[in-house]
Parts: sequence; structure tokens; C-alpha cells
Amino acid sequence: MGGNWLDLTTQQWVRATGRRVDLSREPWLQGPVGGTGTIAASWLAGEAVRLDAAIDADTEVAGLLSSMAALNGRGFTAAALAPAVREFYEQTSRWRLDASVGWSLWAWPCGWLLSAVFAHRLKQLALPLRPHDLEDGMTSAVTPLRKDGRQVAALWFRQLRSTGSVVFSGLYRTVVLPGSENPVVKVDFPLPNGRLVVPLTPRNGVGGSLELSSSRAGWGGPGAYLVVDTARGRWARRIAVHEHFHVYVDDEGDLHAEHRLTLGPLPVLRLHYRLGPS
Repeated sequence: MGGNWLDLTTQQWVRATGRRVDLSREPWLQGPVGGTGTIAASWLAGEAVRLDAAIDADTEVAGLLSSMAALNGRGFTAAALAPAVREFYEQTSRWRLDASVGWSLWAWPCGWLLSAVFAHRLKQLALPLRPHDLEDGMTSAVTPLRKDGRQVAALWFRQLRSTGSVVFSGLYRTVVLPGSENPVVKVDFPLPNGRLVVPLTPRNGVGGSLELSSSRAGWGGPGAYLVVDTARGRWARRIAVHEHFHVYVDDEGDLHAEHRLTLGPLPVLRLHYRLGPS
């Protein structure tokens, strides 16, 4: 298990404080594994092999999910979504992202340190730190993985237009968590020798809006999990990071998304997106 000493220290922390897992018994924790250098989208080919899927790099219109109906269950039905909200997830590549960011005063130094030590080096999860980072918006590229003609997952690769920094590189799909019958959105962010796994529960909101949240729950519920995946075994640790997304159409018919991230009960940052045709 090679890599930067900071990455190795983080992995040892997960192994020491988390639990050893059997991915054949907990398949919801399976996902792409990042290399020990720059991550960006370098992991996609390996994940396609693992899923026995083909990379569809030539499709003109691609969505994070092939159909929001794949999430139908208790508390959510795709038919209740506003058309623009549903189109954003099913035809994501048609939309441009213009964003603004606001950090809590206590959290900004932590965000700066994580960006300086990990995110910019790895080209992964480099959250914007200052409003001017977002003046030119973000690029948004979606690449589906298909098996037997069916989309089984999709890469969402986003960069700041102003600097080219990778905001994140994540794999989207739907899964059913242990002890539940309701599908959730699962996002995997590859990291060195592992990944961050974020299952998000869908809910219908007011006026055809969509809410996605990683609530405070027990093991196997929505949340955030660091996974270390090596030839010698797999370990996972649930971390106290929680996210909430609200995607809605305003009174003027414009589409917006609100992203709030907290550490335990403490607010960390708020990202607001104005979404329009690309």
C-alpha cells in the first residue's frame, strides 16, 4: 500500500478506529478505488472493468441517473417532481452550473488546510474557498457507464472554470441500504486506496422540489463512510459529515440547488447553484 505519508496516516486511522468489512456482505460499500497519485478521473477505466461495463464517452446527453423513477419508494415518487428538477438529474449535461459559496468562520481554516494538504494535490474534492473562485462558474461533464445498453453508473466531473481545479470527481448510482426497501442515491468519491461513500435519501419537497440528505443515522444508513480497500483487507469508518441538497424551481421558473454541509451539528459551508441551459 504505497502513497503519500499523509494519505497513509489517514488510512491507518480508518483501520484503527473503523471496522473491518466484507464487501461481499456489504456491497453498498463497494466502489471505485483511487490511485496513490493524482485522482481526477483516472479511476474510471478500472471501475468500468469492475462493473463489467463500457464507458460511453460519446453520448451527447447524459444524466447522473438514467431515470429518477429508479428511486421510487416510501417518501419519494419521481412523478411528483417539477419537470426541470427531473430533467436536471436525467439530462445533467444540458445544464450549466453557476455557484456561490459561503463558509462558516470556524470552518474556513479547516477547509483551507484540507485543500492545501489533500485536495489540490489529489485533484479531488477541492471545494471552492472564496466567492471569486466561482465567478466563471463550473464545468460539468457526465460520462455514463453502460452494461448491456443500460446505464449502471455515471461519472460527474466538475472543475472551476477560473482555475481548472477539480471540484470533485464522483460516481453516481442507486442502491438499497441494509434493512431498507427504499433506493437511495449513492455517490462514491475515489481516494488513495479507497473512497468516500455518501448515500443520500431522496424526499419529495414542496412545489415539486427534491431533497437529498445524508442524515444522522446508525451504521448502514445514509451518511458518509471512509473506506480503505487493499489486497490485505477492507475497512470502513462512518464520519460525522452530513449533507443536504434542495433542488427547486423558484417563482420565476428558474432552477436552483442549495447544498449545505455540516460536521455533526455544526454548519460548515453552503453552496448555492443557479442552473441554466448550457
